Amino acid sequence: MTTHFQPPKHKSAVQLTGFALGLFLLPLLAQWVSFFEHYIDVMVFVGIYSIVTMGLCLLMGYAGQISLGHASFFGLGAYISGVITAKYGVNPWLCLILGMVISAAVAFVIGAPSLKLRGHYLAMATLAFCIIVTVIFNESTEFTGGPDGLAFIPGIAIMGCALDSVVKYYYFVWSVVLVLLFLCLNIIGSRVGRAMRSIHGSELAASAVGVGVAKYKIHVFVLSAVLASIAGSLYAHYLNFVNPASFDLFVSIKLLIMIILGGMHSLWGAIVGAALITFLSYEWLHYFGEAEVMVYGAIVLAVVIFLPSGVVSIPEKVRSLWGR
Repeated sequence: MTTHFQPPKHKSAVQLTGFALGLFLLPLLAQWVSFFEHYIDVMVFVGIYSIVTMGLCLLMGYAGQISLGHASFFGLGAYISGVITAKYGVNPWLCLILGMVISAAVAFVIGAPSLKLRGHYLAMATLAFCIIVTVIFNESTEFTGGPDGLAFIPGIAIMGCALDSVVKYYYFVWSVVLVLLFLCLNIIGSRVGRAMRSIHGSELAASAVGVGVAKYKIHVFVLSAVLASIAGSLYAHYLNFVNPASFDLFVSIKLLIMIILGGMHSLWGAIVGAALITFLSYEWLHYFGEAEVMVYGAIVLAVVIFLPSGVVSIPEKVRSLWGR
């Protein structure tokens, strides 16, 4: 079971280096090939959603816990940063940190009673939380702007340098993604990662060998909520606008589709799934209009039947067929 989840460390380092190099070269390529220029903006959103899906991957793929409300933590980060910076002029970096702290506290309050129990209690708790938060975003018109949304959110600056272009924000977001990916890869390769995988395999067996099951489940849930909050803050300061529809239950389901499609047992799969669904949403699925939800359902059904380990398992399957 361990070999199914954990790649060799040297292989991860090579993959991370090659991935970073490709990300660095993409905007340079877009200057020469106009076809890619538009996709830099989409790649910013891919990076933002990748941060959320990496947290979900740790929670679901490695610890085996199901969350149906991660869009709410995504929204908490966005609205905390948006409201405080737009209405009170507080530094966006302080608001980003505040969003992380509040999201961690809320996740602990939700997770502490739910994660001590077996079954789908966390899924039900996060589903209820998602519905409650969406209602709050819609009804608190004085602060959030209600269904019309909150506008005039200021952008982020680094040491006085404003991230006022798509390319600048692209490099900023993907730098954050790479740092967080490096940290997550180290977590899953550590003793904590082994404990998470043992919980995923069997909570009873993990508890029998001395693993603090409840403690690790709460820790990974809080960590995933913090990552979602970071992504929400980056989202708000990039668009300079947020509205409740960006963080409702359908968005939570879309986040689950991302890791199912990419492969929930792999951080790389979380990023691949985020990229595929983001490009589908922003570029291709608008042709289907009202049938967009049906397309998502068909994609999930096909992946579950033919690629239960996600798109990242395709090379392994090809090698297996080639060997036969």
